[in-house]
Amino acid sequence: MIITVPDIIGLVGVACVVVTYFLTQVGRMSPNEPLYPAINAIGALMILVSLYYRPNPSSVVIEFFWLVISVVGLVRALGKRSR
Repeated sequence: MIITVPDIIGLVGVACVVVTYFLTQVGRMSPNEPLYPAINAIGALMILVSLYYRPNPSSVVIEFFWLVISVVGLVRALGKRSR
């Protein structure tokens, strides 16, 4: 198996999502801070880039929703910050 640039982008995206989830579970990152949804959105976007080159419909759907939900969370977190 040859690892391509899109594969590496996708793997970095997976690392972003998994690490942020782990850090919230061990109390090292707050899901209410803008950094959490921002990193999740970046991770989902990177995974979607890799899926563009090797499509999998189910994965595209879940990552699309992950990205949308992360953007909603980011907007909410930034809104709370500005108050």
